[in-house]
Amino acid sequence: MKKLSVTLFITLFLFSACMEKEKHFLKDQTYREQVHQQFEKRKSEAKNRQEALFSVFDRENLSLEQREALEFLYAYMPLSDLADYDGDFFLKQVDMAFQTREYFSWGKTVPDDLFRHFVLVYRVNNENLDTARVCFFEELKDRIKHLSMYDAALEVNHWCHEKVTYRGTDGRTSAPLALIRTSWGRCGEESTFTTTALRAVGIPARQCYTPRWVHTDDNHAWVEVWIDGQWHYLGACEPEPELDVAWFSAPAKRAMMVHTNVFGPYNGPEEKNLKTSLYSIINLLSNYADTRVVKVQVTDTNGQPVENARVQFKVYNYAEFYPVATAFTDKQGMASITSGKGDLMIWTNKGDYYGYKKSEVQDEITVVKLEHQPGVAYEENITINVPPEQPVKEISPEKIAANAVRLAYEDSIRNAYMATFITENQARSFAEQNQLNANEVWKYLNLAQGNWQQISDFILQAKKDARLFPFLATLTEKDLRDTPAEYLISYLNNRTPTDPYVYSPRIEQEIIRPYDSGYFLSDNIHKAIIDYIKDHIQINDDENYFNCRISPRGVYELKIADRLSRNIFFVASCRSIGIPARIEPETSKPQYSVKGQWIDAIFDEETATQSPKVQLTVQNSPTNLVKPGYYTLAYFKDGDFHTLDYEDNPAITNFPYTLTLDEGYYRLMTGSRANDGSVTVRTEYFELKGKKPHAVAVKLPEITGKLFVKGIVDMNSIVILQDQPKVTLKELSKGKGIMLCFVDMGKEPSKHILQDLGAVQKALEAWDGGILFMIPGDKNSEINLSVFTGLPQQTTWAVDNERTLLKVVANALQMEFRDNFPLTVYLSRNGGILYSSEGYRIGIGENVLKIIRQEEESTISKH
Repeated sequence: MKKLSVTLFITLFLFSACMEKEKHFLKDQTYREQVHQQFEKRKSEAKNRQEALFSVFDRENLSLEQREALEFLYAYMPLSDLADYDGDFFLKQVDMAFQTREYFSWGKTVPDDLFRHFVLVYRVNNENLDTARVCFFEELKDRIKHLSMYDAALEVNHWCHEKVTYRGTDGRTSAPLALIRTSWGRCGEESTFTTTALRAVGIPARQCYTPRWVHTDDNHAWVEVWIDGQWHYLGACEPEPELDVAWFSAPAKRAMMVHTNVFGPYNGPEEKNLKTSLYSIINLLSNYADTRVVKVQVTDTNGQPVENARVQFKVYNYAEFYPVATAFTDKQGMASITSGKGDLMIWTNKGDYYGYKKSEVQDEITVVKLEHQPGVAYEENITINVPPEQPVKEISPEKIAANAVRLAYEDSIRNAYMATFITENQARSFAEQNQLNANEVWKYLNLAQGNWQQISDFILQAKKDARLFPFLATLTEKDLRDTPAEYLISYLNNRTPTDPYVYSPRIEQEIIRPYDSGYFLSDNIHKAIIDYIKDHIQINDDENYFNCRISPRGVYELKIADRLSRNIFFVASCRSIGIPARIEPETSKPQYSVKGQWIDAIFDEETATQSPKVQLTVQNSPTNLVKPGYYTLAYFKDGDFHTLDYEDNPAITNFPYTLTLDEGYYRLMTGSRANDGSVTVRTEYFELKGKKPHAVAVKLPEITGKLFVKGIVDMNSIVILQDQPKVTLKELSKGKGIMLCFVDMGKEPSKHILQDLGAVQKALEAWDGGILFMIPGDKNSEINLSVFTGLPQQTTWAVDNERTLLKVVANALQMEFRDNFPLTVYLSRNGGILYSSEGYRIGIGENVLKIIRQEEESTISKH
């Protein structure tokens, strides 16, 4: 009997251990079956990469939890990840996620669905994937292990600030480890970096976007973290003493949309702006702002409801109406979203029939008729109102002061790392030793930042190649900061022609990967490549939803791609066999060159014929001069207007200029923004057709009303400049007025204004009034101001001890200033405040210039 009991105990123990080993990751059977079915579908879809992706499932020691977690990732990952990574990489992501759940005390408190969507998932945005999860866990685990979940989230953000700070860059998102090497990035990169760090320590995190602000231009991204049952927000790499406090708290209260992408089928409580078989876009606006339900009904010209019409909810930003959400109408012609308490432009279409109408806060239902077709020429002005400013959460001065001390220390850590980058003297010495142009060498090694050693290695290996510096000139600054030397040398060595459209690795905004020797034999020509792509590469624009470009090798192996990745593959294939090719920058069309002429590569039957070309001359308004870049030109296709991208085209820097365009229907848009954020939009619609030249004038709409004096500041107020005698505001103004800006240089919005002024440097220098930046004494930290180049020559800096002048300005404006930096004012020669801007705004320099110009023309009234 005793022997039987022992045997039974051992059996039960082994059975229990087996059950423990085989516990499910996906505990709900219905959900588990849904995931498995989708996994089998993706497995079939990715059959051309069977060994690289799926051999990991054949391992004997793979647990049921690991298997189900892997199936979840494979079932819903974007095409880019199926194409460019392998099973070992994804298994490591799974194992690290499980390890963090066991290591930290909060791991067991995270609900299964939140762990699945906001910890396990390895991708945040369209970044190149790397081993950051492993590295971040190792560096952070001991630092935060004994903290509460709330304090751990704050501490992770402090660690992120030690590594990375804000500076604007291009649209390609650097990998987290590449960002550490550079030590700075734009908000989309900072938030990708911080979200990755939080997930690496088992804290659910998601990147949040306002796709476009409405009270100003541009957009912003930040992070939400789930702590003990509730979502909170924080500024990525911008730590505050508490959660739910950030410089963007006030702007977010004026937003019309905040959203995030969620990987896989998500059943959370948030409203879904979009739900697909692979991911959802969820609406988070109610976490930040007062909201309203925007209801739209689409009708035909007879007033009958139109089913399945596309409805785009658009906001004005950077001289275009940008969609923040899209929906399709039901049988009653209805569609709706939750948005903010400002105006939206509702743009609807079904086929080429379209209609549009402004939706205002008081509208119960906005009825839009599909009454327009392309071809009609007309002009119109529309005023878009934005949500008003709202008060935000305050924290104690003591916490602010203590946090400022810590931020200064963290800045010193980062600055100490940046001090290890190559100096100008070292670069010039390197150039001299290798008989190279010292100016060119310093230029590229300086731009390489923390990647300077890789670029110097490349220069050393390629120093005898006459294409060395022309080759480097084809790269973006970000390429210089994150591309290994071996990748660059492989391109230069394997592509012999001197045409940069052959030897350059830079095509669009894809990450540069190792060179491939060519997917086709050398006797193939462009037509053979086009035919191969049409016959072998399946187009799927829906499943690469993070918009991460698939590498050319990935397209070749997977045989599936979105159109943009297909186009990049075409260009790479042409270049690999010596055919000049490019993505045309304005229209994004793939092209190849024959005898110096660029020819569109045609893959779709609907675009099988080349469109006739038309000459359009763009002129400036003789009465209201417009700076290039403050307007957009868009072409009509598929029921909407699509903006042509001339941002980096030097041909449009001066008026007049002539463009060569396809025949078609076009729209020219400009806007004038008022101080409260509202904007008056001017649109001109016209058709380009026939051989005769066409011309159009860019005109800014007028904002009616007078300039008001918002308050008075004593121009005899004394300012103490660094290493200079005391001066007064009156002396600094030179009798022409003064732009006064209070900044916190540790935060992104204050850095934005420096970039804004650089954009209008020459105009402000021609004006030659005063420009004074004041750093409050409690915000004075180790910020390297030398990186902000292009400021007007009359710019001066001073420290505002005890915030003396800041208090004077705030009192004059009758405002209670709550550290919503920057605070910018323009003072007339008599000290009247004619302009003020608090917090995050784009285009402050241009707006101040408008005030300066209006000052002499307008009647000034006391407000």
